[in-house]
Amino acid sequence: MTATCPQPPAGAAEGATPGWSVYLLRCADGTLYAGSTNNVDARVRAHNDGRGARYTSGRRPVSVVYAEACGTMSDALRRERALKRLTRAQKDALIATTPPA
Repeated sequence: MTATCPQPPAGAAEGATPGWSVYLLRCADGTLYAGSTNNVDARVRAHNDGRGARYTSGRRPVSVVYAEACGTMSDALRRERALKRLTRAQKDALIATTPPA
Protein backbone atom coordinates (compact mmCIF):
# COMPACT_ATOMS: atom_id res chain seq x y z
CA MET A 1 0.00 0.00 0.00
CA THR A 2 1.26 3.45 -0.84
CA ALA A 3 1.11 6.43 1.48
CA THR A 4 -0.87 9.42 0.34
CA CYS A 5 -0.76 13.03 1.41
CA PRO A 6 -2.78 13.82 4.52
CA GLN A 7 -6.27 15.17 3.94
CA PRO A 8 -7.13 18.73 5.03
CA PRO A 9 -8.48 18.93 8.58
CA ALA A 10 -12.24 18.82 9.12
CA GLY A 11 -13.68 22.31 8.94
CA ALA A 12 -11.10 23.53 6.41
CA ALA A 13 -12.49 26.13 4.04
CA GLU A 14 -14.37 24.62 1.09
CA GLY A 15 -12.35 24.97 -2.10
CA ALA A 16 -9.21 26.03 -0.24
CA THR A 17 -6.14 25.22 -2.31
CA PRO A 18 -3.36 23.41 -0.46
CA GLY A 19 0.07 24.96 -0.89
CA TRP A 20 2.10 21.98 -2.12
CA SER A 21 1.44 19.14 -4.54
CA VAL A 22 3.19 16.15 -6.07
CA TYR A 23 2.84 15.31 -9.74
CA LEU A 24 3.75 12.74 -12.35
CA LEU A 25 4.66 13.88 -15.85
CA ARG A 26 4.63 11.76 -18.97
CA CYS A 27 7.58 12.73 -21.13
CA ALA A 28 7.63 12.64 -24.94
CA ASP A 29 9.62 9.37 -24.85
CA GLY A 30 6.94 7.74 -22.65
CA THR A 31 8.90 7.82 -19.39
CA LEU A 32 7.43 9.18 -16.17
CA TYR A 33 8.91 11.90 -13.96
CA ALA A 34 7.83 12.64 -10.36
CA GLY A 35 8.19 16.02 -8.74
CA SER A 36 6.73 18.37 -6.14
CA THR A 37 5.89 22.05 -6.29
CA ASN A 38 3.68 24.76 -4.87
CA ASN A 39 2.32 25.58 -8.36
CA VAL A 40 1.86 22.63 -10.73
CA ASP A 41 0.89 24.69 -13.79
CA ALA A 42 3.91 26.98 -13.51
CA ARG A 43 6.23 24.02 -12.90
CA VAL A 44 4.97 22.17 -15.98
CA ARG A 45 5.50 25.33 -18.05
CA ALA A 46 9.07 25.49 -16.69
CA HIS A 47 9.66 21.84 -17.64
CA ASN A 48 8.33 22.47 -21.15
CA ASP A 49 10.43 25.64 -21.51
CA GLY A 50 13.58 23.68 -20.64
CA ARG A 51 13.91 25.33 -17.22
CA GLY A 52 12.71 22.30 -15.23
CA ALA A 53 14.68 19.25 -14.20
CA ARG A 54 17.60 18.11 -16.32
CA TYR A 55 15.80 14.79 -16.83
CA THR A 56 12.84 16.42 -18.58
CA SER A 57 14.80 18.97 -20.60
CA GLY A 58 15.67 16.44 -23.29
CA ARG A 59 12.30 14.68 -23.14
CA ARG A 60 9.93 17.53 -24.00
CA PRO A 61 7.08 18.10 -24.28
CA VAL A 62 5.81 16.78 -20.97
CA SER A 63 2.24 16.56 -19.70
CA VAL A 64 0.73 16.05 -16.25
CA VAL A 65 -0.82 12.60 -15.86
CA TYR A 66 -1.27 12.67 -12.07
CA ALA A 67 -1.32 15.35 -9.37
CA GLU A 68 -2.07 15.12 -5.67
CA ALA A 69 -2.47 18.00 -3.21
CA CYS A 70 -0.31 17.58 -0.11
CA GLY A 71 -0.60 20.78 1.88
CA THR A 72 2.90 21.24 3.28
CA MET A 73 6.27 21.08 1.57
CA SER A 74 7.37 18.35 3.95
CA ASP A 75 4.34 16.19 3.11
CA ALA A 76 4.88 16.78 -0.61
CA LEU A 77 8.55 15.78 -0.46
CA ARG A 78 7.71 12.64 1.50
CA ARG A 79 5.01 11.68 -1.03
CA GLU A 80 7.33 12.47 -3.98
CA ARG A 81 9.90 10.07 -2.53
CA ALA A 82 7.21 7.39 -2.16
CA LEU A 83 6.10 7.90 -5.79
CA LYS A 84 9.67 7.58 -7.02
CA ARG A 85 9.97 4.23 -5.22
CA LEU A 86 6.93 2.77 -7.02
CA THR A 87 7.49 0.43 -9.95
CA ARG A 88 6.40 1.54 -13.40
CA ALA A 89 3.41 -0.82 -13.18
CA GLN A 90 2.35 0.68 -9.85
CA LYS A 91 2.64 4.21 -11.26
CA ASP A 92 0.57 3.22 -14.31
CA ALA A 93 -2.08 1.73 -12.01
CA LEU A 94 -2.18 4.94 -9.96
CA ILE A 95 -2.59 7.01 -13.12
CA ALA A 96 -5.31 4.68 -14.43
CA THR A 97 -7.39 4.97 -11.24
CA THR A 98 -7.26 8.77 -11.23
CA PRO A 99 -10.20 10.50 -12.90
CA PRO A 100 -9.21 12.95 -15.67
CA ALA A 101 -9.07 16.60 -14.68
